[in-house]
Amino acid sequence: MSTPRLEITEQYCKGCSICVEFCPTNVLEMDGFLVKVVRPDACIGCMQCELRCPDFAIKVHKD
Repeated sequence: MSTPRLEITEQYCKGCSICVEFCPTNVLEMDGFLVKVVRPDACIGCMQCELRCPDFAIKVHKD
């Protein structure tokens, strides 16, 4: 199975960092007021970032 790919829509991100807090494998970090994918290979596809984002700024692709 391939590693899931995260897509961040920066214009939707309000910098709340909820996704960062819920990620169990520390894939995401805040870069100022925007979320950034820093460890893409660590993503386990749990979808917590996408499910918890109140602004629909993150999409998890399980290709």
